[in-house]
Amino acid sequence: MGENYLPDFSFAGYNHGVGEIPVFDGQVIDVTKFGVIADDVIDDSAGLLKALDAAHKVAGPVVVQLPKGRVILSEVLKIQRSNIVLRGSGAGPAGTNLYIPRPLQMVETGDHFDEIRRYLKKYDKRQREKDKNIDVLFSEYSWTGGFIWVQKEGTRAASYLESEDPKIIVLANVTNGDVGTQIVSVDKGSELSVGDVVELQWSNRRGEKGPLIREMYGDTDVKIGSRHWTNKDRPLVRQKTEILSVEGDQVVISDPLLHNISADLPAQFAKWDHITDVGIEDLHISFPDSPAFGHHMERGYNAIYLTSVFNGWVRDVSVHNGDTGILSYNSANVTISNIETTGKRRAHYSVHAGNVHNMVVKNLTVNNPSVHSLSLNTQSTKCVFQNAIVNETAVLDQHAGANHQNLFDNITVKVAADRDENGPFYPIWDGSGAGYWQPGHGRFNTTWNLRVNVQSGATRSERVMLRGIAEGPDARLVGISGNREFDVDYRPSPYIERLNVPMTDVPSLYDYQLRKRLTP
Repeated sequence: MGENYLPDFSFAGYNHGVGEIPVFDGQVIDVTKFGVIADDVIDDSAGLLKALDAAHKVAGPVVVQLPKGRVILSEVLKIQRSNIVLRGSGAGPAGTNLYIPRPLQMVETGDHFDEIRRYLKKYDKRQREKDKNIDVLFSEYSWTGGFIWVQKEGTRAASYLESEDPKIIVLANVTNGDVGTQIVSVDKGSELSVGDVVELQWSNRRGEKGPLIREMYGDTDVKIGSRHWTNKDRPLVRQKTEILSVEGDQVVISDPLLHNISADLPAQFAKWDHITDVGIEDLHISFPDSPAFGHHMERGYNAIYLTSVFNGWVRDVSVHNGDTGILSYNSANVTISNIETTGKRRAHYSVHAGNVHNMVVKNLTVNNPSVHSLSLNTQSTKCVFQNAIVNETAVLDQHAGANHQNLFDNITVKVAADRDENGPFYPIWDGSGAGYWQPGHGRFNTTWNLRVNVQSGATRSERVMLRGIAEGPDARLVGISGNREFDVDYRPSPYIERLNVPMTDVPSLYDYQLRKRLTP
């Protein structure tokens, strides 16, 4: 640690990983009182919408309770306020099966997709595959929307067109702070109060060689994409955090600073609209068998869309035949746990972490083919995939977009090795992402205790090359082992420790750091 810095990832999750997620015991809205009848053939959307509307009118915590059996949904369920839990009767065969017979493409969603449609058209974002005679605009559903849609009313789920960015309400300018600490200096503390949840923002106003670029990517020769400097007024790094104390110009925040703050590297506290204590739990969500038309041509079989949430959760949920299981944006301190995705149709994502801070995804099992099985996407920071098992098309996706200081922790994957003139290989890190957002990640993205089970393509006596050839600088790869001997081709060159050494003493970095933080 003295020579090879590791961020403290232990603040990820609900309430910064401290304590248990609450079990709501507030007023219960039983959807069967609103006309929902399980296990018949009648669409239950009208009753579900009425029940959810009633829940929004309740003062205080409220549970929207679904019965066991098959419940049919063909409309979007929108959760738009704090203290609401959507709860089924279990994710197993005897629990709640929320069956969704058609995609978002066939559902009225108002103006929610208008901005992304304008964005795709303006920048001519197209899927081009000449050998398949495909040349079409990307689907707006590839990374947007879901049938369970969490978003505070009046907020913007994700930022696409700069011309539609709302005015940033600056509460205070931050003048000084050291990375990894929780104390900052501000020019005035009068607009800040204990308990405020705000967004700490760093912007790059000094071009391709600006100090924030150096802070994020270090001393590297890797080409930095133009999105890092073309919009000087759009924050490049966003850290959602809570104000713990204000004394004069000294402010204590709830989690460590992502970056240094100084006259050369200023930051600001800005207002952030959000909702809290929103949960989705104990559900099986299923879509019909239908063809997959290809990457970026999804029709919108998306289960959960989680935006504008601070301190929320999704737990004990399974998703079958989804284009995406869970999409997340513009959120922080979210725990996603005990999730399984299944099905034969190739998905875009299993679980996606984009533009989120301190999100932890625990105990995810991926049993369906997907383009990006574990995805760290645009502007995600301090996010953790922990204890995941990927049984189909395993990819540790670091998807460019200034994502940095993220962790793949205690991950098990099953792979089929490919082969070229140099022998067997597998592209386990496959960042992808648009060129204007490259490289694949910023400094200190970490892979800790990765276990690779090679199921075919390499004999016992062959070494398998694990590739990540378009990633980012200063990655940490610690504890890579499995049922073969491995070499690593990761570019640019990372710090590597314990290659082909099972990680038995510290199997989870997240758990280790959390224990260390909480031990007096």
